Amino acid sequence: MTYCLGIKVKEGLLAIADTRVTSGTDTTIKKKITIEQKDNFSLFIMTSGLRSVRDKAITYFTEQLETKEFNKLYKAVNAFGEQVKRAAEEDRVSLEKAGFRFDLNTIIGGQLKDDDEHKLFLLYPEGNWVELGQGAPYVVIGNSGHGKAILNRILEEDSSLKLALKTGFLSFDSTRVSSNNVDFPIDVALYKKDSFEIVEQRYEKKDLEYISTEWAEELKNALDHISEDWMEVAFDKLKETKTTS
Repeated sequence: MTYCLGIKVKEGLLAIADTRVTSGTDTTIKKKITIEQKDNFSLFIMTSGLRSVRDKAITYFTEQLETKEFNKLYKAVNAFGEQVKRAAEEDRVSLEKAGFRFDLNTIIGGQLKDDDEHKLFLLYPEGNWVELGQGAPYVVIGNSGHGKAILNRILEEDSSLKLALKTGFLSFDSTRVSSNNVDFPIDVALYKKDSFEIVEQRYEKKDLEYISTEWAEELKNALDHISEDWMEVAFDKLKETKTTS
C-alpha cells in the first residue's frame, strides 16, 4: 500500500508521498514522485498500484516527452493515460493469471506554458481523469481512509502552501500511526503558481518525529478543553441504572 497526497490552493501545489514499497515480506524504500520540468513545463506524477506497471507507464511517457511537446497539462495527462492503457493491454492477462489486479491510480499536477494556472488531476486505471478544482482542494490515492478528516476540516482554496504542508503532513502521520504499510521517509514537492519550478524535499522520521509528538499532545490538550455539559444527561442515566440494580 502507499500514501500519495496532492493539494491545490491558490498559491500553488503540494505533493506528498511515502516511500515504502512492500513485496511479500520484503520492505524497501523507493521514490514515488516523478518530476519532469524544463522551460515553461513543470509537472509531477504519483501513482498507487503495482510498481512494475507504474515503472512501465512512466518509462513510456518519459520517452514520449523526448519527441512530443505539450502546451497544456490536460494534454500531458491524456498522453500518460494512453501509456497506462498500453501497459494494461500488455500486462493485464499475465497479471490476472498470477493473481494480481491491474489497478494504477495516478495524481498529476503542474503547469505548462499555456495553462492559465496550475492544475491537479486524478487519473483512473481506465485512462479517464477528473480535474480537481474549487470545493475539492486535495486528492489522496493508496491508503486514503485515515488521513482525510484533518484535510476536510482545514483545507480551503485560500489556504497557504505552508498550511497545506502542515496539514498534509499531519494527514500522512494519521495514516502512518493507523497502518503498518505506510511510513517514513516521505518526499515532498512544492510548486508556486506561475514559477515553472518544482522543488523537492525528503523528510526522515528523525526530522519530523517531534512534530508527531507535539500534535499528539495538542490533541490531548484540546480534548481536555471540550465542554462536557452535553454528557451529563447520559451519565445521569448511568447513575440511575447503578442505583436501581
